[in-house]
Amino acid sequence: MKALYVRGMDLLHRLCLVIAGCCLVIITLIIPWGVFTRYVLNSASSWPEPAAVLLMIWFSFLAAAICYRENLHIGVAVVPMMLQGNARLAVGWLVEACMMATNLFMFWWGIKLVQTTWHQSISDFPWYSVGASYLPVPMGGIITALFVIERLWTSNLFAEPSPESISGISTE
Repeated sequence: MKALYVRGMDLLHRLCLVIAGCCLVIITLIIPWGVFTRYVLNSASSWPEPAAVLLMIWFSFLAAAICYRENLHIGVAVVPMMLQGNARLAVGWLVEACMMATNLFMFWWGIKLVQTTWHQSISDFPWYSVGASYLPVPMGGIITALFVIERLWTSNLFAEPSPESISGISTE
């Protein structure tokens, strides 16, 4: 059962990577279009900047979940590294319990925010719901919560990032 859950989280992780990557590519394409229309055509397009902001929101919440799963999130490991045995395990569970609480908070109150704002529209995109723009909050919360469950279930507390997930440039 554990192996099946881990495989499911691998697929979810890959899906998050693909969506976040697509968001980044689209942002990279539409921002130059906005600059081109403004400075070359002297007729600025109004949609590239708000579209990029909406895509950046999706990118940010999905990338945060990805970084958590790959152990690339910001963490202070001074205290856990000084501990051994059950004390280290207890700190690990406490940290993950705090992560779970934070992500369940994001999920629950993010859903409330989406529901409250669903029937409002964004001025730049009248067809797009304000609630839809807040969807990354509960989605990021539940995805990261699923990754927390995986970490606790596999007892993978305080793991170092894998060498494949760390760029050589970022460590120099």
